[in-house]
Amino acid sequence: MDLILWRHAEALDMRELEDDLDRALTAKGERQAHRMAAWLGRQLPSSARVLVSPARRAQQTAQALDRKFKTVPALAPDADVDALLHAVRWPDGREPVLVVGHQPTLGLAAAYLLSGQPQGWPVRKGGVWWLRAREREGALQVVLHAVVAPELL
Repeated sequence: MDLILWRHAEALDMRELEDDLDRALTAKGERQAHRMAAWLGRQLPSSARVLVSPARRAQQTAQALDRKFKTVPALAPDADVDALLHAVRWPDGREPVLVVGHQPTLGLAAAYLLSGQPQGWPVRKGGVWWLRAREREGALQVVLHAVVAPELL
């Protein structure tokens, strides 16, 4: 199973709004989202499921991909790693899953899956971590397939 973690692109500061869920992308964030969406569009198989936080900035990031997606309340800001893994059906899902979400959840999930420890690994705004689960000699292995920052595209 492939799990692709995409952090929402740069958004307005919280001090500019009353509700964190209403924060929109900045102009820079829109550019980040479109660059990463172009790259993901070339990499993702058509069978990939796209699951997105209900936060406006995550929704706008996902819209840049121009694919159908499902809004999942369990992926909202401050979601926990267990909720994310349950939503994507890790590691038993058959199709690749792209999650558009938030820090610190995405970094915690990547750290947990790769090291077994829930550490606060940083995921850049607009960045992608692509993880792949595979079975080797009867054991589950998680391989880091790619890490891409939008400014590299």
